[in-house]
Amino acid sequence: MALKCAVELRIADIIHSHGGAPITLSQIASCIDDSPSPDIPYLSRIMRLLVRKNIFTVHHPLSDSSSSESTLYGLNHVSRWLLHGSDLSLTPMILMENHPWVVAPWHCLSTCVKEGGTSAFEKAHGRDAWDFASQNPEFNNMLNDGMACTSRIITRAILTGYKDGFGCIGSLVDVGGGTGTMVAEIVKSHPHIKATNFDLPHVIATAPLMDGVCHVGGDMFKEIPSADAVFMKWILHDWSDEDFGGGTGGIIGTIAEIVKTYPHIEGINFDLPRVVATAPDYDGASHVGGNMFESIPNADAAFHEGKYTMIEVT
Repeated sequence: MALKCAVELRIADIIHSHGGAPITLSQIASCIDDSPSPDIPYLSRIMRLLVRKNIFTVHHPLSDSSSSESTLYGLNHVSRWLLHGSDLSLTPMILMENHPWVVAPWHCLSTCVKEGGTSAFEKAHGRDAWDFASQNPEFNNMLNDGMACTSRIITRAILTGYKDGFGCIGSLVDVGGGTGTMVAEIVKSHPHIKATNFDLPHVIATAPLMDGVCHVGGDMFKEIPSADAVFMKWILHDWSDEDFGGGTGGIIGTIAEIVKTYPHIEGINFDLPRVVATAPDYDGASHVGGNMFESIPNADAAFHEGKYTMIEVT
């Protein structure tokens, strides 16, 4: 919560606006918006904690280090992630993760253990996160902004480590792509790709126009737009065992459909043994149980759709 406080007060931005050089608490306090008389001792306590957590730096240029006026606070490589408006800012994610709507489910964990049946989010809000977002524009925008800021960061790493992989792809669909930030960044580096951003209709309704990106609303468990490759970021961890391993909407069902179209492909569904044990049999698709942190079955592409590439970022 101290980190959220720093983001809301724009402390990193205030220091950055002074040229990035360390400044005093009084200088920070004087630049806080909508606060004619901020509580400097309280601010000092917040900053002391953040310094101990290596979020900001502290300097004591004078011999009297006990004086708050002689103490200077500066930025480091961590606090630079807190700059609003930066391409690599984490501020939207920090605000989202610490919002009362998102924190409330954590207080329902014991209820989930006692009662079971639904997720902690449903216990707290009476509906799942996606339904809640569809009915609450403020939460929807906050969630989309949080996902977008992390997408910018992750995309840079992917484009560096997987840059050759996109060269042979003519079309790409980002399943659960939010407002399209991830796939838009990929298209910037690989403009030959015909890109589709696919998500729930209430998410797509807020997506901005992006060069080279077509936004499509729908339900991934019913149908996914056709493309040479499917991209997923932070998707599979949300699925139940049934959605992931079984049923026509599960990923193994998708693999089976692809194998029907491209019979030369060997489809492999790889998951924990307890999940694979519940998966139904499909022609052309085999089940392998294991731990992805120890080994992954060899294939031309992972996660797990043979020549019809699926890229899943967790």
